[in-house]
Parts: sequence; structure tokens; C-alpha cells
Amino acid sequence: MLIENEFVVPQQLDRVWSFFNDIPQVAASLPGTELTDDLGNDEYKGRVAISMGPVKLAFNGDAQVTERDDAAKRLVIHGAGADEKGRGNASMDLTARLAAAPKGTKVSMAMDLTLSGAAAQYGRGMVADVTSVLIGQFADNAQRRIEAIDRGEDVSNMTARPASGLAIGVAAAKLALMRVFRRFFLPYQPQPR
Repeated sequence: MLIENEFVVPQQLDRVWSFFNDIPQVAASLPGTELTDDLGNDEYKGRVAISMGPVKLAFNGDAQVTERDDAAKRLVIHGAGADEKGRGNASMDLTARLAAAPKGTKVSMAMDLTLSGAAAQYGRGMVADVTSVLIGQFADNAQRRIEAIDRGEDVSNMTARPASGLAIGVAAAKLALMRVFRRFFLPYQPQPR
């Protein structure tokens, strides 16, 4: 399934691009993500854990930067992993594109996600909503890290909050309700022919 998100980081384009090229910094900003090994050549081992109420998934896997275009400010990462309890697999191809925006840098992310096993039982809407919540948290965490680095602070102990609990569930439910509201309660607007 293809999930797309956009957000603006109130920093200059070159500064945000520099941050995105530091994969350990990016991973430390993504809730529930932990790099366990830097294999060199833009290859990493890591763990992603997400908990939302009774749903708890943890994947161990590998990630690799497969494309980096400095001129176009485009980064492509491939990741794949297996659930620690053998309940399924996940793979993704994430493309991040950065562009200057009036209030900083617009980051457009497209994630082509494939789930199997237990994780696949959740609908596209729920997965997209949870992903949107996590990307929003990532944007906030990235901004905090960039600002701390610019102030010369040590960010080695600054980690993203775990991707768990009621907050993600409530935020995802809110997005789902908004989607239903828009679908059923906004007036029908015919499309031009």
C-alpha cells in the first residue's frame, strides 16, 4: 500500500537535507525505531516496535539507502524485517523529497508498504492513520534534534518517545473519524466533465 505524507520543517533546505543524510539521527527521531548496527555503505540493522492498545508488533530487520540525489534532494530507503514472534513480515520503500518552502523545508514522503501475517489484518485506513501520527511525531522530533544540534547540545541521549499507547490510538481514531465525517457529511460537489 502506498502511504503519502507531507510536513514542513521550519529550517533551511540545506540544513534539513544534511539531517536526512544522517540516518542514525533520522532513526532516533522516528518513534519506536532503534538502530542496532551500522554495517557501513549506508546499510543498517535495526528494530521497529509499535504498540497501540492490545496490538503490539516488533520487527527486526535491515535498512539500506538505495538512492541519494543531492541535487534533487531525494533519498530512497529500502527496509525489510520480520516480527520477533514470527507473526509476519514487513517491507517498505520510503522516498523522501525535500523542497524549499516559504516557512522552511517541505518534506514529502511516499512509503510503499507491504505487510504480511498479523500486521496485514489491519485495514489500509488504520495503517495509514497510524503512519500519519508517527510521521507527525517524527517531524516534531526532527525539528527538536536539528535545533539542539544547532545550539551545540549533545543529542546522544535525546530519543523519540516510544511508538505506543493510547496517544497513537486516539490520534489515529481522530483521523479515521475526520475521514468518515468528510465522506458522509460534506456536501457533494460534482466533478467537471
